[in-house]
Amino acid sequence: MQNGSSITPSAALTAMGFFLVFGSTMAALAGITLTFPGSRLDPIWRLNPTAYAEMRPLGAIVGIPMLLLSGVMLLTAVGWFSRRRWGWILAVMVIGTQVAGDCWNLITGRGVEGLIGVTIAGALLWWLLRRSVRINFS
Repeated sequence: MQNGSSITPSAALTAMGFFLVFGSTMAALAGITLTFPGSRLDPIWRLNPTAYAEMRPLGAIVGIPMLLLSGVMLLTAVGWFSRRRWGWILAVMVIGTQVAGDCWNLITGRGVEGLIGVTIAGALLWWLLRRSVRINFS
């Protein structure tokens, strides 16, 4: 206990860190396959053929920002695992951006996708903003 608030269990914090690493890996795979099509990594798109059909025609225009996102998420994971305040801030920004994107999906007619995304990312953002999470970062 610290000032009457409990510190979030390290297992939850560790899980969030691995979630950031996973997101970085997926963004890197997407970025590589979109920027450099025809590689051995292309079959990964079988997991989300709709997204591939939408992004494939844009190629590097989408692939390079995905690679940048991968870097941001990896940096966020480093800050998160180091329990640095800037890592927490980046995590809030990354998840907040995801919530905004999911709201956009709702507005543009992707109701189910948007609703699921807003629910999950919103819950994660709510968790991130809790004092019991914030106090773990200095």
